[in-house]
Amino acid sequence: MLGEYRFTGRGAAEISASIERAVGAGELEPGQPLPPMRELAERLGVNPNTVAAAYRTLRERGVIETAGRRGSRVRAQPATTGREFIRVEVPEGVRDVSDGNPDPALLPALGPVFAAAAEQGDREPVLYGHAPVEPELLRLARAELDADGVPDGPLAVTSGSLDAMERVLATHLRPGDAVAVEDPGWGSLLDLVPALGLRTVAVGVDDEGPLPDDVRRVLAAGARALVVTDRAQNPTGAAVSAPRARALRAVLRAHPRTLLIEDDHGHRIVDLPLHPLAGTTDHWAFVRSAAKAYGPDLRLAVFTGDAVTLDRVRGRQLLGPGWVSRVTQRAVARLWADGAVDPHAVAAAYGRRRDALLGALAERGITAYGRSGMNVWVPVPDETGAVARLLHAGWAVAPGARFRITAPPGVRITVSTLAEGDVGPLADAVAGAAVAGMGRLRGYV
Repeated sequence: MLGEYRFTGRGAAEISASIERAVGAGELEPGQPLPPMRELAERLGVNPNTVAAAYRTLRERGVIETAGRRGSRVRAQPATTGREFIRVEVPEGVRDVSDGNPDPALLPALGPVFAAAAEQGDREPVLYGHAPVEPELLRLARAELDADGVPDGPLAVTSGSLDAMERVLATHLRPGDAVAVEDPGWGSLLDLVPALGLRTVAVGVDDEGPLPDDVRRVLAAGARALVVTDRAQNPTGAAVSAPRARALRAVLRAHPRTLLIEDDHGHRIVDLPLHPLAGTTDHWAFVRSAAKAYGPDLRLAVFTGDAVTLDRVRGRQLLGPGWVSRVTQRAVARLWADGAVDPHAVAAAYGRRRDALLGALAERGITAYGRSGMNVWVPVPDETGAVARLLHAGWAVAPGARFRITAPPGVRITVSTLAEGDVGPLADAVAGAAVAGMGRLRGYV
């Protein structure tokens, strides 16, 4: 209870850290009110402005919310609670379209390539001091990046795209710095930023990517970094178009010190062309993961960037894990070289399922989004109610709270394993759970 919790700290950072620890430990519960600023200042013997600064930090980090005269309270889903835990339990007999996974039937067989990579490892063991990147993987990755217009730069390999983003952010930013992120956006990234002691600032998204006016506003206000998903944005399916890329580059040229991170989430599962922003700012990184096209368990991403950023990341990586297994790198290189995945066929398969659901929803008066990739985003007026009603109807969808900062409610539906006969019943269920005839709003908000 609030009366039993002892607030501590003399400075704003100490007070905010104390409250955030209490929320994470469950000592302050979701929805619980916090003392008025003047009252807490008197308890701690500090200036009210100090408490105001602490509360402001907690709001920016998504731990608390303020409702005018009603004061501040712990958020119903505070950022200290990982967004991956904001999910529904899927009872037996309920169809799960919430998980964001690729279709296993579209993933390549891994046994033969790992066997070949292991045999090569027996002949040519990788030992301490050897190169951290497999030369053939480097060659193949560089050739694809060149073909897609990504600027030349050194290459590194990390354990997935989130690992790359964490390392890049940590090399350039300090606690308290602001990072501009897409809203709605990838839940894991929205967790990562505050976990690093950084602040998230929301940028709206539409079918063509981040909204330039929003990006301009947050960079002018002091955001130090911007994270952009180029294709198959999670959860909305947005893909940066050529006109949008030109507009974003113009904004970034006015802020050359911005750290730019691009995540090509749709690599080899989307047939829309890439329009990279890389190279517009002094420091940048462009990331490609093998997860969606080849399998999440590979835990491998290749990324490039400016020389300073890559040098810092690789230097820090050597002090930690050292390198990503060269056996895994060799296996992925063989998958790429052998054409184990037909990107056009995979993109077409996901496109048919996505378009079928979008069309069926439109016929029922429901506006939804999904320009690329394997997910569809459906704005709803009552997110909790929609999730519950869909579950009762036999469908488990992902609550939009996993992907939102300030954007209005919605649900994410993964179409990866939808069969033709699933589309109508799912669209009927969504129509029964959402308000029909919602007009197209600014971005996805």
